[in-house]
Amino acid sequence: MSAPVTDSQTPSAPSGPSRLPTRWLILGVICLAQLTVLLDNTVLNVAIPSLTEEMGAATSDIQWMISAYSLVQSGLLLTAGNVADRYGRKKMLATGLALFGIGSLAAGLAQSTGQLIAARAGMGVGGALLMTTTLAVVVQTFDADERPKAIGLWGAVSSLGFASGPLIGGVLLDHFWWGSIFLINVPVAVLALVAVLKLVPESKNPAGERPDPLGAVLSTIGMTGAVFAIISGPEHGWTSARVLVSGAVGIVVLALFVLWELRIPYPMLDMHFFRQERFVAAVMGGILVAFGMGGSLFLLTEHLQLVLHYGPLETGLRMTPLALMIVVLNLAGVGARLMARIGGPLAIAGGMALLAVGLAVIALLGTHGYGGMFLGLVLMGVGIALAAPAMANAVMSAIPPEKAGVGAGVNGTLQEFGNGLGVAVLGAVLNSRFAALLPVAAAGAGSLPAALAKSRTEAERSAVEDAFASGVQAGQLVGAAAVLAGGLVAAVLLRRAERPTTAEESAQARA
Repeated sequence: MSAPVTDSQTPSAPSGPSRLPTRWLILGVICLAQLTVLLDNTVLNVAIPSLTEEMGAATSDIQWMISAYSLVQSGLLLTAGNVADRYGRKKMLATGLALFGIGSLAAGLAQSTGQLIAARAGMGVGGALLMTTTLAVVVQTFDADERPKAIGLWGAVSSLGFASGPLIGGVLLDHFWWGSIFLINVPVAVLALVAVLKLVPESKNPAGERPDPLGAVLSTIGMTGAVFAIISGPEHGWTSARVLVSGAVGIVVLALFVLWELRIPYPMLDMHFFRQERFVAAVMGGILVAFGMGGSLFLLTEHLQLVLHYGPLETGLRMTPLALMIVVLNLAGVGARLMARIGGPLAIAGGMALLAVGLAVIALLGTHGYGGMFLGLVLMGVGIALAAPAMANAVMSAIPPEKAGVGAGVNGTLQEFGNGLGVAVLGAVLNSRFAALLPVAAAGAGSLPAALAKSRTEAERSAVEDAFASGVQAGQLVGAAAVLAGGLVAAVLLRRAERPTTAEESAQARA
């Protein structure tokens, strides 16, 4: 077992020892742990027909199977990061892997929808611990020079896991029953757990700050309420009681969380971070990268399946250029080298501009075929490979190393909010445009299948499909504009934050 390491002794500190010889092997272990979580974010989607048929799951059951995991995970991210900082990131990483593996086993062997929902919630607890501790351990293991490349590789695995879920799920379901998509996690989790215990050094906040139990409760309730409202909005309507009540609870409790954190001497999340231009810029950019990625992937799935009529596995295969570009560029270290050469602000501005152009290309050239979509996916992948590592590095470098777990929790929370907002906002644009262009015969239909069912002639069905394609296009263009504007604003704020103050300039001149 490795000896415990305090934050002041890690390689990330300027005065620390030489670089760990096993640091890249540790990164591989961390990426394996990360991969188990991210695969589960998307793998369940392809199993919905099987679950509906074999378990007799109702639509509401399916929604809870998907939402239970993301709700628990997003609600616990900040708390998980704080616990990891206080009690040890290696301990929490190992605990997260164990919980995730046990939850996966329970999900694979579930005999009822209730058991499966409960198992998914348990997996969400493990997922929250893994999402925060993996990035925190990366920050503690690598120094400032190597950290951007390490974060880029960590991000590449994240993208690979997100995109590979539907493909792996489709292959498994072609040969086995639905439980196999969960049981496949168990040997991976066990292997990662053994490697973590063997290789990863322990690190924690050396100050040993007092716990903040009320802050943990408030952040968990507030985040869960807000995310639940975002998830429920597109399905149940933004003015439904379900959305309004959960959204109001989330906002009020998060406001109480902020007030509480400002009052106490040992806050879970130091609100003074938000006075730093660098932190605010990174937060804004992180949300908008996730906004563009989450919203665009939602629209792309709709586009490929409902407009171009590809099946689930075919859809997954056709979306792989996006993930492959991110993985290849980050494995090659392109984003890290570019950031070192031109700086974080320009890397973020250029990357998010490419992401916006990719979305626009898909909207304008991919409506009737895959050629234009392929080009757009490649541009999006390049853009995310350049911008996302720079954004994550900006968030983590704006927070003291002893708070690395909380920083990773903030980064994970940004991704959850951004993804949810992207799906909600761009989905609303799609629905609004679709409803406005529907022919009279299909007026009032709330979905493409419902509108097609109301259509009586081939001309009406063609008009309905054109209306839906136009709605997808409008959503993609709105997403492109939002990502471009957000990238430019984030880059300007980061550039301003990196400028030396007058006092610093005077000191440098005297030196």
